[in-house]
Amino acid sequence: MKAMKFVLPSLFATAMAFAQQGAPTGAAVDPTADEQKALDALKGKVEGVIAWSTSRANSHHDIWLMNADGTGAHALTASDNVDWFPRISPDGSKVLFNRSKGGWVPENDANYPEKWDLWMVNLDGSDAHKVVENATWGTWRPDGKSIVFSRAGKVFTMDLASKAETMILDGEVAFDKSGVILQEPNMSPDGKHLAITLRGSMRETGVWNLEKGGWIKSGDGCQIDWNFDGSKLYRVNPTGNGGTAAPSEILWFSAKDGKQVEKVGFFGIPKNVRLMDLPGRRSHEYFPRISPDGKWLVWGATDKGHDHDMFDYELYMWKIGEPVETAARITYHSGNDRWPDIWLGKVPVKAAPVAAVADVKAQAAAAVAGGASDAKMDELIKAIDRLTDAVNALTRTQMDKNMAAEGAEHIPAGVAEAK
Repeated sequence: MKAMKFVLPSLFATAMAFAQQGAPTGAAVDPTADEQKALDALKGKVEGVIAWSTSRANSHHDIWLMNADGTGAHALTASDNVDWFPRISPDGSKVLFNRSKGGWVPENDANYPEKWDLWMVNLDGSDAHKVVENATWGTWRPDGKSIVFSRAGKVFTMDLASKAETMILDGEVAFDKSGVILQEPNMSPDGKHLAITLRGSMRETGVWNLEKGGWIKSGDGCQIDWNFDGSKLYRVNPTGNGGTAAPSEILWFSAKDGKQVEKVGFFGIPKNVRLMDLPGRRSHEYFPRISPDGKWLVWGATDKGHDHDMFDYELYMWKIGEPVETAARITYHSGNDRWPDIWLGKVPVKAAPVAAVADVKAQAAAAVAGGASDAKMDELIKAIDRLTDAVNALTRTQMDKNMAAEGAEHIPAGVAEAK
């Protein structure tokens, strides 16, 4: 009996320690020769930014940014809470994301809105603030003035200026079934339909007609979304390759008046709806996002396991329609990388020393901890250079302000150095 008194607290402590652990932080890895070739071929082909959630510097996950060609990865947020599901605003200036209310909360608890809030932060890391309480799965409307999100079985919109919320769908009422959970609600660009992943007492994907009511089932799987003009739907399907994990692949379908045109039935999947299914072991595809111009696909894939926030998902970038062999892996880290979003266009260059410091700290820790390769040490040096440039930029900006206030003429840096 005495032994039991010691064993039970010990087991409880172990369980609590595991619950607080979070995701593996992992370590940087080097690309293979073929991966490096595909990565080099991507550089310069696309301009924009990718936001994603990663555990590489923080077991509770932060939001990171990189250029759309896979270069320049750096931290955007640094929190003790869990930051994930980033969505970039239509003008490319802000990121909307989920943040846990306290410490480690697994993604499996996304069905409990009381554990989450929606936050927003500028692309330079400034002005991070809470936008919506008790909510998940926030996405932008095309004009950037309102957002869509869910609270378990209900979907809402919010006008960002007035903060007014409007419920647009109650799942239990719509489906006449208790316990229905509405995950990742994505409104069509014209605002007439809602693509939803159903969980809880129902498990399927489909589209709800917001004007007339009615459900059009797409199939099994998850993460259903629209392309930029609503002419296609795409989602993850539990078929295809999958390495040591369950099989999965990314499908897409033509959409007409919000309805899926092609069907997936008992006799297999038509070739024209199979969008991406990587060859080889790392082919458990999740988190697909098609770029705003409809030309690029970014997503995650792992070679084992399934939990979205725990296993070694790596991110990939691919120009739609090109051979699958041209798909470029753009992350190289054994931590968890998930839920990417992509925005295309010229990203304003702003000094962001806080993000740059987090970038340097993460890379330095990886270098010290794990015998970094020459390539990774080069990346660390480049990160330090970026930090130096950011600080210098801030210094010059402040000098400009001070001298303008004094009525002085600012001598350009290049001229001053020449003298």
